[in-house]
Amino acid sequence: ESSAHLPAPKDVTVYSYNFHSLLRWSPVEVDRGLVLYTVHFRTGAFNKWDEMNCTRITQTECRFPWTLKERRWTVVLRVRAELGQVTSEWVETPPFVAERNTIIGPPKVNSVNVSSDSLLISVTPPFGSEAGDFLQYHVSYWENATSTTKKEKKTRNTLFKIENLKEMTLYCFRIQVKLMPRSDLPLLGLQSVPECHKTTIS
Repeated sequence: ESSAHLPAPKDVTVYSYNFHSLLRWSPVEVDRGLVLYTVHFRTGAFNKWDEMNCTRITQTECRFPWTLKERRWTVVLRVRAELGQVTSEWVETPPFVAERNTIIGPPKVNSVNVSSDSLLISVTPPFGSEAGDFLQYHVSYWENATSTTKKEKKTRNTLFKIENLKEMTLYCFRIQVKLMPRSDLPLLGLQSVPECHKTTIS
């Protein structure tokens, strides 16, 4: 008698946002019984599969353990489905490197102090920085009435000024982070939602 064949998980992808990473996949559908999943990982340095903290789990995602928090490591993951004694084939991910493959969110705008000719903006970076991180904030701003011409400003400071503005005028800005890792190509983050403020009268 042929043994029952259990399909392997599909849509297996690593989702990573601000260096918090997890593995996701689509559920395997069966007529009866509860399908469980097991995830393994290996790093580029070692050719040996290790268990993650996700062995015979019911959910279809698995967070990276803190042991994999090193951003420059190359990590390969694999997942399989299990139903009773029957297991599916393993499905492997392409190599994942957080420093290259994570999505960087926008910085948080803490405060905006308005004067007649400037906006003083305070921001917090989207993730905790590590030694050797070089973070740059890319600010684009424009007059709301004539939003065709945008101006750019780049800074490494979390407190900075947009200057030489007209008084009693509405200005909008959006900010994104550029991370220059030690070893790799720069990573450009997502832009913040535009925020608008009116300058005061002098």
